[in-house]
Amino acid sequence: MKVRIVGGGLAGCEAAYQLLKRGHSVCLYEMRPQVNTGAHRTDALAELVCSNSLKSDLADTSSGLLKAEMRLLDSLILQCAEVARVPAGGALAVDREKFSREVSARLSAFDDLEIRREEVREIDYEFPTIIATGPLTSPAMAEQIRGFAGESMSFCDAVAPIVSAESLDFNQVFEAARYDKGEADYLNCGMNKEQYLAFYEALVSAECVEDKLIDATFYENCMPIEVMAKRGVDAMRFGPLRPVGIRGRNGEKYYAVLQLRKENTAGDTYNLVGFQTNLKFGEQKRVFGLIPGLADAEYLRYGVMHRNTYINAPKVLDATFRVRDHSNIYVAGQLSGVEGYMESTMSGLIAGLSLSRRLAGKEALLPDEYTMIGALCRYVSNESIEWLQPMNSNFGLLPNITDVRDKKQRKAAYAERALQHMQLYLAQLEDRR
Repeated sequence: MKVRIVGGGLAGCEAAYQLLKRGHSVCLYEMRPQVNTGAHRTDALAELVCSNSLKSDLADTSSGLLKAEMRLLDSLILQCAEVARVPAGGALAVDREKFSREVSARLSAFDDLEIRREEVREIDYEFPTIIATGPLTSPAMAEQIRGFAGESMSFCDAVAPIVSAESLDFNQVFEAARYDKGEADYLNCGMNKEQYLAFYEALVSAECVEDKLIDATFYENCMPIEVMAKRGVDAMRFGPLRPVGIRGRNGEKYYAVLQLRKENTAGDTYNLVGFQTNLKFGEQKRVFGLIPGLADAEYLRYGVMHRNTYINAPKVLDATFRVRDHSNIYVAGQLSGVEGYMESTMSGLIAGLSLSRRLAGKEALLPDEYTMIGALCRYVSNESIEWLQPMNSNFGLLPNITDVRDKKQRKAAYAERALQHMQLYLAQLEDRR
């Protein structure tokens, strides 16, 4: 019997890989290009809709720890990310197109994979299935999910603009690394106080897109820059425009700094970091053009906003992302209540690994709560949570370390302990094959 995976995003592709490598046959359904979403631009598998950054890769960060654990579990997505990597300081960022091609190529190398380009409009509870349709699930599938999940929540998500490198004014844009740490992989647009205030005033009065599907609830990590600005005149300076640690070519300090991150290996396109927006396209060009270096910027993609949905996982899923009332059905990706590229990928990895074990007649086996993966799995399935807030990896999910006072050393201790426990988990997987 083939395992059905609905959705060819990060979670769906990771789940497919984990099943295929363990000898299972998989049918992967992806509705694009027959049915599109409000945010995808291509029909590619594992398309990155928002940022091209998979966040920090440093070992003493929660995001870096999650990646380290996933590498130990042979994550397909991280393998492909390394091949498509672009310079981004301590972060893992990728060339989007190269990344998607690599995922497709590695999955297509399996003879037991079938890819169907069609919309799944009904859940067959008789077949082992992983639903990884993402936060932009089609209306028909959303209705099916409500059949077992009951109420769902929604929040607004946004993506940042991408500009052409050759259209930037390099007399004003400069390369620099914050605190001069690592390579200068980011371009920087520095503003003095007068320039910043002019930009701020234009931004808070700019015209946004009217969309009846968009409500006023925003997930903090994807908040539109204009919404952040309206929280206070200095809100952006403590967020994406933070100037601390960045100096100009001649050592000058700035009142605010916008950073631009490479979108591809060629370095001919850049993402405006933290500038998710719902401004009208003309307004984006006008208002962002007030930032030094962007006056004549060519926009290859304007920022857009869309609605994301996810289920109230603690009432529906167990820690392996299996639906409690339907043993054949798993839910992975952002739809399951995790937030972020790597967290979504992790849920697909665990769902695929867990379903594989169940089909082989083996017990479920998860990393413990001292690991970032184990902690996230337990968070989204914690029945004491009345209403789930989508969750990124963070050290606050882990059992406390109280005997290390220095903050940086304590983070390193969390990571060291977690990786030790992941090694124990790997040994258990090996023993209980």
